[in-house]
Amino acid sequence: MGTSVLSLRIDGELLDRLRDHAAKRGMSVQDYVVRALIRDDFDERFQTAVEETERFYGVT
Repeated sequence: MGTSVLSLRIDGELLDRLRDHAAKRGMSVQDYVVRALIRDDFDERFQTAVEETERFYGVT
C-alpha cells in the first residue's frame, strides 16, 4: 500500500478548534485528524454531513 498527501484549506476558526481538541488529548492536529478519519463510524458520520450540506445548499 502506498501513501498519498492530503492538503486542506480550512477556516482559521476551525483550525483553532482542531488545535484545542488535539491539545486536550496531547496530540498534534495531524494525528487528531488522522485518528478521526480512521474511526469505525467515520463513513457514516461523513455521509450524514454530506447529506446535511446538500440539504442546506441544495444539490449541485
